[in-house]
Amino acid sequence: MHTREEKLEAFGRFLDVLDTLREKCPWDRKQTNQSLRTNTIEEVFELSDALMKDDTPNICKELGDVLLHVCFYSKIGEEQQQFDVADVCQKLTDKLIFRHPHVYHPSQVGAENPKPLPYGEDLQHNDMQNADTAQKVIENWEQIKLKEKDGNKRVLSGVPDALPSLIKAYRIQDKARNVGFDWEDKGDVWKKVHEELGELEQELRKDDKENSTQELGDFLFSVINAARLYKINPDDALEKTNQKFIRRFNYIEEHSIRQGKPLTEMTLAEMDNLWNEAKKQEKDSL
Repeated sequence: MHTREEKLEAFGRFLDVLDTLREKCPWDRKQTNQSLRTNTIEEVFELSDALMKDDTPNICKELGDVLLHVCFYSKIGEEQQQFDVADVCQKLTDKLIFRHPHVYHPSQVGAENPKPLPYGEDLQHNDMQNADTAQKVIENWEQIKLKEKDGNKRVLSGVPDALPSLIKAYRIQDKARNVGFDWEDKGDVWKKVHEELGELEQELRKDDKENSTQELGDFLFSVINAARLYKINPDDALEKTNQKFIRRFNYIEEHSIRQGKPLTEMTLAEMDNLWNEAKKQEKDSL
């Protein structure tokens, strides 16, 4: 691993190249916040894919791509005399200090060399300094965000509108939990799941698409809630199932190619048999 000096030198080298490209490359020169936005989303999803696969070389590569975008937006902000990458780092650092009162005294916000507790303990004792579990830290984090001058004004206002719906549902529920709005007994959630499933089935039998859509949403929301209560990330779980389906379906397709028989000419029974073969092979390889 690299020394602190080597890390700072590497970051400086990267910023120098970014500055040069912004000046001399026609493509880099014409980019704006708006033109980069969709590319940024794509890069984050590529990083997410590498993380799901635990693909270390690609995690490193995709982190670099995401870092490029963070610094590119900072460069644009600098050109417009709004902010630069130093402002981004300083604001982030102060936010981390302020939101971790169990590690830093609030007096260290803005300090050039912030010192962790017990420095400043004698100045003022804060109940939030007693966060000794990850859950307590999360609860404090949400309360602190509401107190910040430029922070979220409502508990759920920090959930981005553009989040994918499944992740958004999880975050909404998680934030509500942090202020005490949650099931007292996680086992009680199953009554709600079954209730929502029954209401969905009822609307589907009526062939009422609008109400069925609403009830499907309620059912999915309740299942996501159950996953959260049992500490299972529903997005991760669904993606694992997506990948599993792809592997098994590819097995069927590869078999059809070897036989010279198109999938459209295979019976459902033939495809089911191949599906079960793929499933058995996966289990045997474990």
